[in-house]
Amino acid sequence: MTTAARLLDELCHLTAQSLESLEPLDHFQVIKLLGEGSYGKVKLAVHKKRGIAFSTPTHYVFAQQPCLYGDLYDVIVPEVGLEESRAQGVASQISGALSHLHSLGFVHRDVKPENIFLCDRECRWVKLGDFGMVKAAGTRVPCVWYCSPYCTPEAEIARKNEESHSGHLGVDNNGNKQKGDSGKTQRILVSVDPSTDSWALGILIYAMLMGSLPWSETISDNPAYKRYLQWTNWEGSASQEKGSDQPENIHQVAPQFAAFTPIAAHLLRSLLHPQSRLRGRPDEVEKYLGGAWLLDKDVSG
Repeated sequence: MTTAARLLDELCHLTAQSLESLEPLDHFQVIKLLGEGSYGKVKLAVHKKRGIAFSTPTHYVFAQQPCLYGDLYDVIVPEVGLEESRAQGVASQISGALSHLHSLGFVHRDVKPENIFLCDRECRWVKLGDFGMVKAAGTRVPCVWYCSPYCTPEAEIARKNEESHSGHLGVDNNGNKQKGDSGKTQRILVSVDPSTDSWALGILIYAMLMGSLPWSETISDNPAYKRYLQWTNWEGSASQEKGSDQPENIHQVAPQFAAFTPIAAHLLRSLLHPQSRLRGRPDEVEKYLGGAWLLDKDVSG
């Protein structure tokens, strides 16, 4: 367990001991159930006094400000997106939320439109929510690959390593080779890294501006993602050695990014760098605010 994880456990334990024991219905009027997940239920309620955290014999209760206008997914118009000014406003707020979370030593690991909640109809005030996947940076967790552009490139690499180790020879404590169990998959552990949130933020910004996703899944044989890799020239020296085998348009803007201005393209290429160690940080978004992110509709890509 990392230092940050131990500290969090200690703080949770101390906080639980100091919470005042109250009956929720004595202090709240429950209006309706807003949602529920693996870790609890979210209910809309009217608090008679100032919202505080407290405990009951069976539950811990945290009174928080409600976000009554749905989530970001509901307001992104398919194939259109959000108004650019709104998209920049959301990007600024979410980048700030992620930067704060990272400064505390934690990684969200599930940034997506469904987990960004609206505090007003105009999408001017949003909150990052759903912290069920949060882990302390540096924590070792099983790598999980899933079919989505929000899944990072390093997850595909880990999945391939996992598959290649399945059923292969292993090494015992004495250094002797042993045959692996047939049919069993060796789980690959990866270190939780803030760059995961950077990648998801890049996909989120693209989705807000375009109303679509840049590729269906982040795998090397996906045509759209492969074209992106060619455009950014990040396929490595092995690709360069192919010379004439490369398509003539390798250095042209990937089609799905043709509508972006150079400044926006630079931001997205930074956040969506295939190499996690070179990926931009969420707080770098602030440097790109104010300027145009989309080309005029009458300008050819």
